[in-house]
Amino acid sequence: MTSTLLVLNQTWAVTQRLLLEQWRQKRGLVFWALFPATMMLLFGWVYANNISMRAGLDAAAAGILVGAALFFSCLGGTVAIIAAERERGTLSRLQTTPLRPVAYFFGVLLSQLLLALMQVVMLYSIAFLVGARYHGSLLLGGLVLLLCVFSYVGMGFFLGVRFARRSEEVVVALSAIGVPILVLGGTFFPLEIMPKAMQNLAQINPILHMNQAFKGVAAYGKNFVDIRFELIFLLGFCGLCLTLGIGSYQQLLDSDKNR
Repeated sequence: MTSTLLVLNQTWAVTQRLLLEQWRQKRGLVFWALFPATMMLLFGWVYANNISMRAGLDAAAAGILVGAALFFSCLGGTVAIIAAERERGTLSRLQTTPLRPVAYFFGVLLSQLLLALMQVVMLYSIAFLVGARYHGSLLLGGLVLLLCVFSYVGMGFFLGVRFARRSEEVVVALSAIGVPILVLGGTFFPLEIMPKAMQNLAQINPILHMNQAFKGVAAYGKNFVDIRFELIFLLGFCGLCLTLGIGSYQQLLDSDKNR
Protein backbone atom coordinates (compact mmCIF):
# COMPACT_ATOMS: atom_id res chain seq x y z
CA MET A 1 0.00 0.00 0.00
CA THR A 2 1.39 3.40 -1.00
CA SER A 3 1.97 6.10 1.60
CA THR A 4 -0.75 8.33 0.15
CA LEU A 5 -3.32 5.52 0.10
CA LEU A 6 -2.40 4.60 3.68
CA VAL A 7 -2.99 8.19 4.84
CA LEU A 8 -6.33 8.31 2.99
CA ASN A 9 -7.47 5.05 4.59
CA GLN A 10 -6.38 6.21 8.03
CA THR A 11 -8.09 9.58 7.51
CA TRP A 12 -11.37 7.88 6.66
CA ALA A 13 -11.02 5.55 9.66
CA VAL A 14 -10.57 8.53 12.00
CA THR A 15 -13.54 10.27 10.36
CA GLN A 16 -15.75 7.22 10.84
CA ARG A 17 -14.75 6.89 14.50
CA LEU A 18 -15.51 10.53 15.26
CA LEU A 19 -18.85 10.46 13.43
CA LEU A 20 -19.80 7.25 15.24
CA GLU A 21 -19.00 8.90 18.58
CA GLN A 22 -21.18 11.85 17.58
CA TRP A 23 -24.01 9.48 16.67
CA ARG A 24 -23.77 7.71 20.03
CA GLN A 25 -24.12 11.04 21.83
CA LYS A 26 -27.70 11.48 20.68
CA ARG A 27 -28.47 14.20 23.22
CA GLY A 28 -25.60 16.29 21.88
CA LEU A 29 -26.81 15.76 18.32
CA VAL A 30 -30.29 16.94 19.27
CA PHE A 31 -28.94 20.22 20.65
CA TRP A 32 -26.53 20.48 17.71
CA ALA A 33 -29.52 20.44 15.36
CA LEU A 34 -32.00 22.25 17.60
CA PHE A 35 -29.98 25.44 18.09
CA PRO A 36 -29.74 26.64 14.45
CA ALA A 37 -33.15 25.19 13.58
CA THR A 38 -34.84 27.13 16.39
CA MET A 39 -33.01 30.32 15.43
CA MET A 40 -34.10 29.97 11.81
CA LEU A 41 -37.72 29.39 12.79
CA LEU A 42 -37.71 32.38 15.16
CA PHE A 43 -36.15 34.69 12.57
CA GLY A 44 -38.59 33.41 9.96
CA TRP A 45 -41.50 34.17 12.30
CA VAL A 46 -40.21 37.70 12.98
CA TYR A 47 -39.62 38.53 9.31
CA ALA A 48 -42.87 36.93 8.15
CA ASN A 49 -44.85 39.29 10.39
CA ASN A 50 -42.94 42.42 9.42
CA ILE A 51 -43.20 43.22 5.72
CA SER A 52 -40.63 46.04 5.91
CA MET A 53 -37.98 43.55 7.15
CA ARG A 54 -38.96 40.69 4.83
CA ALA A 55 -35.98 41.24 2.51
CA GLY A 56 -33.60 40.54 5.38
CA LEU A 57 -34.73 36.92 5.79
CA ASP A 58 -32.36 35.65 3.09
CA ALA A 59 -29.44 37.36 4.82
CA ALA A 60 -30.56 36.02 8.20
CA ALA A 61 -30.42 32.44 6.91
CA ALA A 62 -26.86 32.95 5.65
CA GLY A 63 -25.78 34.60 8.90
CA ILE A 64 -27.25 31.88 11.11
CA LEU A 65 -25.47 29.20 9.06
CA VAL A 66 -22.00 30.78 9.01
CA GLY A 67 -22.02 32.78 12.21
CA ALA A 68 -23.89 30.44 14.52
CA ALA A 69 -24.33 26.87 13.23
CA LEU A 70 -20.84 26.38 11.79
CA PHE A 71 -19.19 28.39 14.57
CA PHE A 72 -20.50 26.12 17.30
CA SER A 73 -20.39 22.84 15.35
CA CYS A 74 -17.03 23.18 13.57
CA LEU A 75 -15.01 25.39 15.92
CA GLY A 76 -16.70 24.26 19.13
CA GLY A 77 -16.86 20.68 17.91
CA THR A 78 -13.14 20.57 17.10
CA VAL A 79 -12.17 22.08 20.46
CA ALA A 80 -14.42 19.54 22.19
CA ILE A 81 -12.84 16.65 20.27
CA ILE A 82 -9.30 17.69 21.19
CA ALA A 83 -10.24 18.31 24.83
CA ALA A 84 -11.99 14.93 25.10
CA GLU A 85 -9.12 13.08 23.39
CA ARG A 86 -6.60 14.67 25.77
CA GLU A 87 -8.82 13.94 28.75
CA ARG A 88 -9.03 10.26 27.82
CA GLY A 89 -5.36 10.06 26.84
CA THR A 90 -6.33 8.98 23.33
CA LEU A 91 -3.80 11.19 21.56
CA SER A 92 -0.93 9.73 23.57
CA ARG A 93 -2.05 6.17 22.80
CA LEU A 94 -2.44 6.95 19.10
CA GLN A 95 1.28 7.70 18.90
CA THR A 96 2.01 4.04 19.68
CA THR A 97 -0.04 2.95 16.64
CA PRO A 98 0.81 3.20 12.92
CA LEU A 99 -1.64 6.11 12.60
CA ARG A 100 -0.02 9.07 10.86
CA PRO A 101 -0.50 12.42 12.65
CA VAL A 102 -1.56 14.03 9.38
CA ALA A 103 -4.29 11.39 8.99
CA TYR A 104 -5.71 12.26 12.41
CA PHE A 105 -5.74 15.98 11.59
CA PHE A 106 -7.48 15.45 8.25
CA GLY A 107 -9.83 12.91 9.85
CA VAL A 108 -11.05 15.57 12.26
CA LEU A 109 -11.28 18.06 9.39
CA LEU A 110 -13.27 15.68 7.19
CA SER A 111 -15.66 14.74 10.01
CA GLN A 112 -16.39 18.40 10.68
CA LEU A 113 -16.79 19.06 6.97
CA LEU A 114 -19.41 16.31 6.68
CA LEU A 115 -21.24 17.62 9.74
CA ALA A 116 -21.13 21.10 8.21
CA LEU A 117 -22.70 19.75 5.03
CA MET A 118 -25.54 18.30 7.09
CA GLN A 119 -25.94 21.67 8.81
CA VAL A 120 -26.22 23.38 5.43
CA VAL A 121 -28.88 20.95 4.19
CA MET A 122 -30.86 21.07 7.44
CA LEU A 123 -30.77 24.83 7.91
CA TYR A 124 -31.56 25.74 4.31
CA SER A 125 -34.39 23.22 4.23
CA ILE A 126 -35.96 25.05 7.17
CA ALA A 127 -35.06 28.44 5.66
CA PHE A 128 -36.84 27.50 2.42
CA LEU A 129 -39.95 26.48 4.35
CA VAL A 130 -40.12 29.85 6.13
CA GLY A 131 -39.62 31.77 2.89
CA ALA A 132 -35.86 32.39 2.61
CA ARG A 133 -34.14 31.86 -0.73
CA TYR A 134 -30.59 31.33 -1.99
CA HIS A 135 -29.80 33.71 -4.86
CA GLY A 136 -26.15 33.38 -5.86
CA SER A 137 -23.66 30.91 -7.30
CA LEU A 138 -23.59 27.53 -5.56
CA LEU A 139 -19.92 27.08 -6.40
CA LEU A 140 -18.92 30.46 -4.99
CA GLY A 141 -21.07 29.94 -1.92
CA GLY A 142 -19.51 26.50 -1.47
CA LEU A 143 -16.03 28.00 -1.67
CA VAL A 144 -16.87 30.53 1.03
CA LEU A 145 -18.30 27.82 3.28
CA LEU A 146 -15.25 25.62 2.69
CA LEU A 147 -12.93 28.44 3.77
CA CYS A 148 -15.11 29.04 6.83
CA VAL A 149 -15.06 25.37 7.88
CA PHE A 150 -11.29 25.05 7.35
CA SER A 151 -10.74 28.23 9.37
CA TYR A 152 -12.97 27.06 12.21
CA VAL A 153 -11.30 23.63 12.38
CA GLY A 154 -7.79 25.10 12.30
CA MET A 155 -8.68 27.56 15.05
CA GLY A 156 -10.39 24.73 16.95
CA PHE A 157 -7.15 22.72 16.97
CA PHE A 158 -5.23 25.77 18.17
CA LEU A 159 -7.67 26.58 20.99
CA GLY A 160 -8.15 22.93 21.92
CA VAL A 161 -4.43 22.29 22.27
CA ARG A 162 -3.53 25.59 23.92
CA PHE A 163 -6.40 26.23 26.29
CA ALA A 164 -8.93 23.38 26.63
CA ARG A 165 -7.88 20.79 29.19
CA ARG A 166 -11.34 19.39 29.89
CA SER A 167 -14.40 19.05 27.69
CA GLU A 168 -16.50 20.99 30.22
CA GLU A 169 -14.30 24.04 29.64
CA VAL A 170 -15.37 24.15 26.01
CA VAL A 171 -19.00 24.97 26.79
CA VAL A 172 -18.04 27.67 29.28
CA ALA A 173 -15.50 29.29 26.96
CA LEU A 174 -17.74 29.30 23.90
CA SER A 175 -20.65 30.70 25.90
CA ALA A 176 -18.45 33.45 27.33
CA ILE A 177 -16.78 34.64 24.13
CA GLY A 178 -18.93 33.15 21.38
CA VAL A 179 -22.06 35.30 21.55
CA PRO A 180 -20.26 38.69 21.73
CA ILE A 181 -18.06 37.70 18.79
CA LEU A 182 -21.07 36.58 16.77
CA VAL A 183 -23.01 39.76 17.52
CA LEU A 184 -20.00 41.90 16.60
CA GLY A 185 -19.61 39.81 13.45
CA GLY A 186 -23.00 40.85 12.11
CA THR A 187 -24.53 37.40 12.59
CA PHE A 188 -27.79 38.56 14.13
CA PHE A 189 -27.94 42.29 13.32
CA PRO A 190 -26.78 44.36 10.33
CA LEU A 191 -23.49 46.13 10.91
CA GLU A 192 -25.08 49.43 9.87
CA ILE A 193 -27.29 49.68 12.98
CA MET A 194 -24.32 49.38 15.36
CA PRO A 195 -22.54 52.41 16.84
CA LYS A 196 -19.60 53.66 14.79
CA ALA A 197 -17.07 52.46 17.37
CA MET A 198 -18.51 48.94 17.21
CA GLN A 199 -18.46 49.03 13.41
CA ASN A 200 -14.76 49.92 13.45
CA LEU A 201 -14.00 47.19 15.97
CA ALA A 202 -15.97 44.67 13.95
CA GLN A 203 -13.63 45.11 10.97
CA ILE A 204 -10.97 42.98 12.70
CA ASN A 205 -13.49 40.24 13.48
CA PRO A 206 -13.02 37.38 10.95
CA ILE A 207 -16.62 36.28 11.41
CA LEU A 208 -17.77 39.62 10.01
CA HIS A 209 -15.95 38.89 6.75
CA MET A 210 -17.29 35.31 6.70
CA ASN A 211 -20.81 36.68 7.12
CA GLN A 212 -20.36 39.42 4.54
CA ALA A 213 -18.94 36.99 1.99
CA PHE A 214 -21.64 34.34 2.34
CA LYS A 215 -24.50 36.81 2.79
CA GLY A 216 -23.29 38.62 -0.32
CA VAL A 217 -23.50 35.44 -2.39
CA ALA A 218 -26.49 33.72 -0.80
CA ALA A 219 -28.75 36.69 -0.13
CA TYR A 220 -27.74 39.28 -2.73
CA GLY A 221 -26.38 37.19 -5.61
CA LYS A 222 -22.94 38.84 -5.62
CA ASN A 223 -20.19 37.40 -7.80
CA PHE A 224 -16.48 36.75 -7.33
CA VAL A 225 -15.47 40.34 -8.11
CA ASP A 226 -18.04 41.78 -5.70
CA ILE A 227 -16.67 39.82 -2.73
CA ARG A 228 -13.00 39.71 -3.75
CA PHE A 229 -11.85 41.58 -0.62
CA GLU A 230 -13.68 39.17 1.68
CA LEU A 231 -12.31 36.18 -0.24
CA ILE A 232 -8.73 37.46 0.03
CA PHE A 233 -9.23 38.05 3.74
CA LEU A 234 -10.71 34.58 4.22
CA LEU A 235 -7.90 32.91 2.26
CA GLY A 236 -5.33 34.59 4.47
CA PHE A 237 -7.26 33.86 7.66
CA CYS A 238 -7.80 30.24 6.64
CA GLY A 239 -4.07 29.81 6.00
CA LEU A 240 -3.26 31.37 9.37
CA CYS A 241 -5.75 29.16 11.23
CA LEU A 242 -4.52 25.97 9.59
CA THR A 243 -0.90 26.92 10.29
CA LEU A 244 -1.67 27.63 13.95
CA GLY A 245 -3.75 24.46 14.25
CA ILE A 246 -1.21 22.14 12.65
CA GLY A 247 1.68 23.77 14.54
CA SER A 248 -0.10 23.45 17.89
CA TYR A 249 -1.03 19.83 17.20
CA GLN A 250 2.58 18.99 16.28
CA GLN A 251 3.86 20.66 19.45
CA LEU A 252 1.39 18.63 21.50
CA LEU A 253 2.63 15.41 19.93
CA ASP A 254 6.27 16.41 20.50
CA SER A 255 5.64 17.26 24.14
CA ASP A 256 3.92 13.90 24.69
CA LYS A 257 6.87 12.07 23.13
CA ASN A 258 9.33 13.83 25.48
CA ARG A 259 7.48 12.82 28.62
